[in-house]
Amino acid sequence: MSRLAIVLLFTLLSGLTSLKSQEAAEAEIYLITCGPGTETYSIYGHTALRIIIPSKDSDLVYNWGVFDFSTPNFAWKFAKGRLEYMLGVYPFNNFLQDYFMEGRWVEEQKINLEQDEIELLFRLIAENLRPENRKYRYDFFYDNCSSRVRDLLEKAVGEDLLYPPAPDSEKLPSFRDKTGEYQKPYPWLNLGIDLLMGSPGDKKASLRDRMFLPIELQIVFSESKVSRDDRTLNLIGDPVRLLDFGAPSHRPGFITSPLMVFSLLLIVMILVTLFLKGKNINLAIDILIFTVFSVLAVLMLFFNIFTLHQQMKSNFNIIWLNPFIILCLVTLIFRLRSVLWFRLTFCLLSLFLVTSLFLPQYINPAFFPLMIILHIRSLVRSGFKWNPFNLPHLTQL
Repeated sequence: MSRLAIVLLFTLLSGLTSLKSQEAAEAEIYLITCGPGTETYSIYGHTALRIIIPSKDSDLVYNWGVFDFSTPNFAWKFAKGRLEYMLGVYPFNNFLQDYFMEGRWVEEQKINLEQDEIELLFRLIAENLRPENRKYRYDFFYDNCSSRVRDLLEKAVGEDLLYPPAPDSEKLPSFRDKTGEYQKPYPWLNLGIDLLMGSPGDKKASLRDRMFLPIELQIVFSESKVSRDDRTLNLIGDPVRLLDFGAPSHRPGFITSPLMVFSLLLIVMILVTLFLKGKNINLAIDILIFTVFSVLAVLMLFFNIFTLHQQMKSNFNIIWLNPFIILCLVTLIFRLRSVLWFRLTFCLLSLFLVTSLFLPQYINPAFFPLMIILHIRSLVRSGFKWNPFNLPHLTQL
C-alpha cells in the first residue's frame, strides 16, 4: 500500500468525531518539530501534531504537509500555485521511521491544554478531516503545515494564549530574511528563490508571521504562556529529542558561489567583446546569451502575471529581465535590421542599475554581473554613435 493510501486510510479511521470526554481528559497532545532535510521542499523543517489516547491504544500523527508527487501535472500545478496539500493521519511510528530514513532530527514537546481546550481542538481537527476540508491550497507564507498548527492552537486556547513581547518594528526581519537563513547552505537555490520571489517577500514578518517556518513556530511556542486562573504556565514543555541527527552538512565554496562564477563570466565576456570582432562569432555568442536571458524573462512574465503564488508577484527583477529581451533574440535569429529592442533593453538595464538600491525589494548581488553582461551585449547592438565598443557592423545583420 502506498504512503498516500496509508495516510488516507488513517484519515478516515482516526475517529476524532466520536471522542468521549474521558478520552479528552487522558489525551496527550505533542508539538512535533522536524529538522531540515536536503530536498528543496524539506530544508525549512516540518511541523505536525502527535495525539495519544491511551484507552484507545491510539498514537497518531496529524500532518498538514501531505502532497502527492503522482498528481497529474504536478510541476505545472505547483508553479501555478494550484497544488493542493492535505491533512494526513497515520501511526506515529511510521512518521518517525520516515525521518529516521532521511536522517533528520525530530523533537516533541507536550502542549499544556485543559480538557475543554482539547475537546475544542479535536472538533477543529475533525472539521479539517471532512472530505471537503481535508485538502487546501498551499501558501508558503500564510497557509502551510506550520501555520495550520499555529491557527488551530490559537483557536483552541483562545485569549488565554500569551505570545512573548514583539520586537520593535525597526528590528523585524523580512520574510526573505527568515527563509534566507535556511537557504544559506544552498547558495544556488537561494539565488533562484531571490530571482523568483517578488517584493512581498521583503515585507516585515511579525512574530506571528514568522511561525510559517516550523523551527520558528517551535521557538515562539517555547516562549509563549497560557493563562490559568491566577497564574501562567508554559504553553509547551521542554523539547525531547526523539531522533538525534545533526544538521545537514553543506559548506558552499567561495569559488563556486554564484557571485564568483558570474563575475568570472563577466570578465570573459568583456574580453570577448573587446577582442572578438568577427560578425558570425558575435552573432553566435549573442544568440546564446539572449536565449538564456529570454528564458529568464519568460519566467518573470509567468510568475508576475500567471501564478497564484502571491509572494512571486510584483517582482522588480522584471525590469531588467524584461520582454524586450525576447524580441532581441527574435531579431538575432531572423537577422532583422533593427536596433530598437536592444536600445530599450539597454535603457531599462541602465535604469535598473541606477535605481536598484532604492527599490522596495532585495536584489541578490550575484545578479549584477549578469546585468552587466546583458548591458554590454545590448549596447554592442544598439547602434549608438557613442558606442565605446565601436562595433557598428554588428547592427548590420
